[in-house]
Amino acid sequence: MSIHIVALGSECPGGVGPGEEIMSQGQLQGGLLWSYLGHGALVGPCDLESSLNNPAFMEYTSRVFGDVTVVVRDCPSWDLLDSDWASVRKVLEQADILVIKYSVTDKLAFQQVRNGYAPRLRPLLRHWGVPVILVAVGARLNDEGPPCTCPLCASDWSSCVPHSEGLQLSRDLGATYLELPSLNHVFVGRYFGSVLEYFMIQCLKHKAKERPEKRRGNKVNDLRPPHLEQPARLPPIRVEESSFSQDMQWLLERGVQFADVAFYASDSGKELGWAHASVLCAVSPYFRQLLLGPKTRERPQSRCVCRERDGGPHSLLSTWDGGIIDDMPRSDGHATGRLSRLVVKDPLLCMCLWETLMFIYRGAWEWEHLQEALEEKLKNSLAVAQLMECIRSLIGKERGSRDTPSARAAQLGPQTLVNLFNSPLYSDVIFMVQGSVLPAHRAVLVARCDVMAAMFSGKYAEARSRVVPIHGVSSDAFLSFLEYLYTDSCCPASVLQAMAVLVCAEMYQVKRLQHLCEVCVCAYLQSMPSRELASTGISVVRLLRRAKCHNAEQLYVWLLHFIANNYLIFSHKPDFLELSEEEREQVERLRWPSRGYLQELSEYQQRRRKLRKSRCIVM
Repeated sequence: MSIHIVALGSECPGGVGPGEEIMSQGQLQGGLLWSYLGHGALVGPCDLESSLNNPAFMEYTSRVFGDVTVVVRDCPSWDLLDSDWASVRKVLEQADILVIKYSVTDKLAFQQVRNGYAPRLRPLLRHWGVPVILVAVGARLNDEGPPCTCPLCASDWSSCVPHSEGLQLSRDLGATYLELPSLNHVFVGRYFGSVLEYFMIQCLKHKAKERPEKRRGNKVNDLRPPHLEQPARLPPIRVEESSFSQDMQWLLERGVQFADVAFYASDSGKELGWAHASVLCAVSPYFRQLLLGPKTRERPQSRCVCRERDGGPHSLLSTWDGGIIDDMPRSDGHATGRLSRLVVKDPLLCMCLWETLMFIYRGAWEWEHLQEALEEKLKNSLAVAQLMECIRSLIGKERGSRDTPSARAAQLGPQTLVNLFNSPLYSDVIFMVQGSVLPAHRAVLVARCDVMAAMFSGKYAEARSRVVPIHGVSSDAFLSFLEYLYTDSCCPASVLQAMAVLVCAEMYQVKRLQHLCEVCVCAYLQSMPSRELASTGISVVRLLRRAKCHNAEQLYVWLLHFIANNYLIFSHKPDFLELSEEEREQVERLRWPSRGYLQELSEYQQRRRKLRKSRCIVM
């Protein structure tokens, strides 16, 4: 075996110039690598074709560890990288170890290497994975005293290469850094030699592993087990992005039929817009106090906007004289069971009421968009700042508080309606499911579910009735369905509950909830170990049937792949026979492990038994 070492750079100050001759044999014998190899080194011609045109590499060989040949190609001139880069690349490709040398007293040459040649060598060294040794040779000279060998000495940094720069270059190249004050046998043999021998031993071990194993008993009948491929990846379940903010924006823009709060201007009495008390009360504690009055036990944490603000006579909102009107007909012909009329006294809020309501309906956390909308409409920074402070007070945000991500987490999008979920506060519909009473709010249901919108907006009995019975769904599943409509999230506790919510989502045409349930079913099944899958009472084949029946196409495909990946478990269950012929063909095609592997494994085991019987008992 042989080891190829490539050395670049010169240990001597000044190096070899472009017009100078290559070092002579006498200069070579005083070099670093020649000093390490000793008297056994022999100078020979370079075997590369490029050396005929540009003989910059001096080649010599020696023997280490008894019978290992070391081939050294030494190039003291860095100009070869510019003159003939192709030949240098061929030499570097054959290198097992790379040694880069420089003199600490030649700072100009070091800067040339660091700035010009190191960036070109770095990608090649990372690609080839060649170990690199960076050697700084020489002693730093002080201006007023003898040579200093301390690596921390900084008195001659203007003329010599400091220790920190050499160490930084070694880090950039991924090299081992050494400093040799002189080329005597102590520094060369003990320091440089120990590091070089370590890399040579590692190189020999690596080459020994790459060589084909020649064992004494390597015969034709040596058996190797068949290779088992990894199972196919399960298809992903894709879930749509949340449309909660868009749904609530639609409710503000087009859900006037279910609005129960009207805003009027204080000066002209003009109607400004409509809103929904359930949404306003869920977002703002001041709207709860203003609309519910003494019925609510909640008190605002700061000064209420309904009262005098900052001690002055001006207030933002107040109720109309007469307060709440029951069954008041509106211009659209629909009667609201409870209509609240609010007077907007602040002129800025009166001008930007639509932008404020849009901000509240979209979750009361998009402060940047609100500020941009107010600036575009008011064209006055002072008025924008004043109105922003009013809106902060309106939604119960303390004055001077910052809109940090942690502060927004409490009022982030769908979480604004979490207080309305399963709450009788401003509830205008009651669902009766298996004897359970579940209060809800028509405005939220209409905005979040198209089937609910048609049910409560058309000429159906549910549009005129306060109590709506629900059949064909369990109370827990319907409660989880309502939880998704209010919070835009769903976390079923088991596979069966996830399938029940999936059936409910398919019944009311809520695709995103259906896909979330599919993800939950896949996560629960995939988290089960093989032993639990074999003993569980959950029938995956029946889940497959229900997924196909309720148009859960992604779950249906996923379950087919899941059965195929766990073929040895499900093929022994009785419900495996319930698969259709087409489904069974697809499972057989995707099964893991495959029939071919099982057949190879059986043949391997048979040959192994025969081999054991044929062996000598004594041996």
